[in-house]
Amino acid sequence: MKHTFRQVFRSGKFVVGFSIFVAILLIVFIYPLIVPDPPLAIIAQGTFFEPGIYVNAYDSIGASKYTLNLEGAAAKRIASKLKAEDRLAMKDWLVAYGIAEADIDIENTEQLLDLWAKNYDSKAKVAGMTNAKRNYYVRLNTSLQGLLATEAAVIAAKNVETGALEEKGKIAQSEYVNVGQVANVRFLPLGTDNFGRDVLTELVAAARVSLQIGFVAGIIATLIGLTLGLLAGYIGGRVDDIIMFFTNLFTVIPSFVMLILISFSIGQEHRGAFTVAMVIGFTSWVWTTRAVRAQVISLRNRDHVNLSKLSGHSIVYIILNDILPYIASYVVMALILQISSGILAEAGLSILGLGPRTTDVPTLGLMMNWAMIYQAHILGKWWAYFPVLITIALITFSMNLMNTGLDQVFNPALRD
Repeated sequence: MKHTFRQVFRSGKFVVGFSIFVAILLIVFIYPLIVPDPPLAIIAQGTFFEPGIYVNAYDSIGASKYTLNLEGAAAKRIASKLKAEDRLAMKDWLVAYGIAEADIDIENTEQLLDLWAKNYDSKAKVAGMTNAKRNYYVRLNTSLQGLLATEAAVIAAKNVETGALEEKGKIAQSEYVNVGQVANVRFLPLGTDNFGRDVLTELVAAARVSLQIGFVAGIIATLIGLTLGLLAGYIGGRVDDIIMFFTNLFTVIPSFVMLILISFSIGQEHRGAFTVAMVIGFTSWVWTTRAVRAQVISLRNRDHVNLSKLSGHSIVYIILNDILPYIASYVVMALILQISSGILAEAGLSILGLGPRTTDVPTLGLMMNWAMIYQAHILGKWWAYFPVLITIALITFSMNLMNTGLDQVFNPALRD
């Protein structure tokens, strides 16, 4: 056994795959201990907040202020509110309104804003403009108010007695606060999803649930395939004919189609993560059965097996002691592939809306489903789906690397 483990961990592919997989497992189990937030908790009043550090604006007013004379600060503030595409859109509106294109310099912010302030009319009807585009210009016009102003912002509060607003302080444009001194700061490295939930917390929980589904489905499929393959391969005869009849029957019917039909018939309310895992496992055993049967047929007439027969050992004893140890490495490789296939099958089902209950636990497939429904890929909200794709790819890639490494170790034809 020690020699076998030494051989396995000498395989570069297995070590790389194993390292990636262990790293994913560590993140999945350690992250919730550090950040114990519920994965489906809605923390944002809005959808698809961009990744970054979020500072509570109310608490930042009361924090200590520091004056920093930074060059280009005003230009950066203007650029953040008036992007290149906004400048082009303003030019398009002005040209459609009747302003000569030669009189518009989109790089001259002051001139562009002056033209905009003098000519923009939210009630004006511009030929060919849709309601969505008109609403965009209204929002843009609102965001441009006071963009070039240099005076400080006034903080006012209502007087309890008179009801009038009274000046409480001013915030100059050169004043900054230290983020470490603001009471409420939240780091969202992957932003929020379509429901306003922390994508990273949700992703870690989804990866854990998808791995659980993959392990349960893989173990069920491997056990069924191993049992049927051992019986069909060793006993043969009518038992082999019956098992292979059902195996061929399930081979003809595409497993994913059968998976869709079964999941649909169960119904949304009864589809928990464990139920989906069992359905995947009970529909994924076919190729394992055929492969194990072929291995057993090549072993059942070996000398050590015949000697065990002559010794009067039972069929169960012979299978467990004289055949199974010789195909154990293959069974492990089959289990790894079944786990990987189970994760991919859950993702495919969930994308179609046939995965686990959406209000129960998140899975990688459900996150993809939510991103598709709310058009994250069309709106350019990459953080809602791209990290999920990377996670699925890393899990399956690591498991396939481990499987390839094991195959190189135990397959004489591939061994160096």
